[in-house]
Amino acid sequence: MAFAALAVSAGAALTGACTAHTTTSSSSGTTSVGTGTTAPSASGRTCTAADLTGAVAGTSGAAGTIEVTLTLRNTSSSPCLLEGYPGAQMLAASGAQLPTTVVRGGGYSFTAFAPGPVTLAPGAVAYVNVGYSDVPSGGETSCPASTQLLVTPPNAYDHLTVAAQLQPCAQGTLTVSPVFGSGSPDTQTTAP
Repeated sequence: MAFAALAVSAGAALTGACTAHTTTSSSSGTTSVGTGTTAPSASGRTCTAADLTGAVAGTSGAAGTIEVTLTLRNTSSSPCLLEGYPGAQMLAASGAQLPTTVVRGGGYSFTAFAPGPVTLAPGAVAYVNVGYSDVPSGGETSCPASTQLLVTPPNAYDHLTVAAQLQPCAQGTLTVSPVFGSGSPDTQTTAP
């Protein structure tokens, strides 16, 4: 379980909270199509990338599906709010952007649940699950392999960099969950 998701070159197109959303990023541009939105909670300051650090908390896989869980830790001195889906953009070891398609919610049990507000106290952690297939299809001979993931927090325009070795097929398709807290009963996670 993990996460992925926003294209840095089109940060505004990849932010916000949607219940069903697809974003495609390539050297030719970014396309974004979505249905349904969830407004952020009126209470609290929205977390920005400058407030957060990210890491891979755990990874598992079986039958061609890889699950990655990412953490977002509030490193600021004040509480902040996360609600909705993050964005992501995979990067190669050279720093070049790789083809990345982000699907919000999707059909994995660990990504398909409703978004809700997560208030992060200083030092607290929120999670995002990312899922992908590592089985080439549709004539693919290889799948893009990243060493880093640019992550845009929900409802933000900036991003943070997370060291993440991902190799999703289907043109770099990553399915992401909404951000969730450790006590969320609707989620499963590979976090320890």
